[in-house]
Amino acid sequence: MKYGWAEEKFVFPKPVSLDGQFAERISQYEEKPLTATALAIDSGEDQMVLCSVDLVGISYTLTDEVRQRLAQCTKDLDPMKVIISAIHTHTGPGYAGKGQNKSSEGHTSSFRENIKSMLPAGKKYVESTNVSENKDIMSGEELLEEIASKITKAIATAWETRKEGSFSNAFGRAVVGLCRRVSYNDGSAQMWGDTNTAMFTELEGGNDSGIELMYVFDENKKLTGIVANLACPAQCVQHRLFISPDFWGEAKMLLRKHFGEEIFLLPLCSAAGDQCPVDLVRWVEPESDVNDPNLKRNNPPKRKADPSMFDLAGMRKTGKRIANEIIEVFNEGLDEPQIDVPLVHHVHNMQLPLRRVTMAEVKEAQKEIRDYLANKEGDVDYNDSGNLHGPIGIIKRAKLQETRDIVDTEVHVIRLGSIAFASNPFELFLDYGNQIKARSLAEQSFIIQLACASEGYLPTEKAEKGGHYSAFVASGTVGHIGGEQLVRQTVQDINSMFK
Repeated sequence: MKYGWAEEKFVFPKPVSLDGQFAERISQYEEKPLTATALAIDSGEDQMVLCSVDLVGISYTLTDEVRQRLAQCTKDLDPMKVIISAIHTHTGPGYAGKGQNKSSEGHTSSFRENIKSMLPAGKKYVESTNVSENKDIMSGEELLEEIASKITKAIATAWETRKEGSFSNAFGRAVVGLCRRVSYNDGSAQMWGDTNTAMFTELEGGNDSGIELMYVFDENKKLTGIVANLACPAQCVQHRLFISPDFWGEAKMLLRKHFGEEIFLLPLCSAAGDQCPVDLVRWVEPESDVNDPNLKRNNPPKRKADPSMFDLAGMRKTGKRIANEIIEVFNEGLDEPQIDVPLVHHVHNMQLPLRRVTMAEVKEAQKEIRDYLANKEGDVDYNDSGNLHGPIGIIKRAKLQETRDIVDTEVHVIRLGSIAFASNPFELFLDYGNQIKARSLAEQSFIIQLACASEGYLPTEKAEKGGHYSAFVASGTVGHIGGEQLVRQTVQDINSMFK
């Protein structure tokens, strides 16, 4: 078994348009650099490459571009055995092709473009900051080139420098991810919903504080790097006006202070579509405006709790929790490293059903949009985009389902010794990841969401009934029926490897 590591830093010579929120944002400075970190593993009979990237998502356009480049610059590496995933930071750039997915045939799915396509005569969309015509920021094409080239270089370097080694898998706990969907007594639910109301009944889902860990060693049993799989997106400073890898950047800094600057950290975001670092019960107001229509609070009471997880203090607290647990697990002692173990890597094109809408839903959505814009004074902005995201998505889905009923879904299932890896291209709700882990015959199961494409949220049936952002039809291409199919087929493949 051979292992190779590499890390590449992205370089942005000009400000960038930050991706992941309704409000348009332009970076003002770099809090920490964004990176692509790759781990290549080769058994001689099969291979796998994990590449974690500090971005909000990995489009199929980016994945295809990197694989084409790898086919030209590497020897004996199968580009289809490369898994590129995002930590889902909201303080990184978008790039050309970011809003595309396979099921929509390359049509954009961005918030801005959705609402602009529906505007009546006499109204226009007004950006909160000029990103569309701003020549002083990097273009989408420039960003795609920088990102694709650095990801390719990281993967190629990891593959070319692989040497004999081993690994120990381990488990830790750090409370980071919490459910971000709030349920009310009328049956509705809201992402980022206000809990300070008599209508609040519960957080819609649970959380998972576990961290699946893999410590990699060289031929002399010296630690070279760590793979950490956590059920929470990197979204502490998600509204800020700087470039940042969020809490994973903080964790990496602390781990390198402890283990040495040459140590690698490869973070993987587990199923966490309904998760965030924010405690919605013990709400702590952000230090500054977040410009998010879903986060407005009217005179919330002061709470004794963690610092706001929308601010740098919360990000540092979270990164410290993760790093401390990784160090503590290592210090407590690991199992004897696994050296000569099975490596089996399956790549699937799962045929998952497109989430569909009815004509009645389309008519109601059309009426909702007409009424909203008729009563709206003046032009529209990101707040209106957020308010109309749901009904606009229904109309766009009705058009799509005239020609498509299947979402081609790239899924990787891997056995590496006693552990399994399973990827998917969704912001997969936690329950699905838990179902895979609970039914898996592997000693540990690493779930990797937002991998090799970005097909949006995949909510549970309960969330679909509750509604709101992340459970809207507009929020993702696949619904709970497809989620259940994804679980069944993933579990079946994992367990076939371990029988």
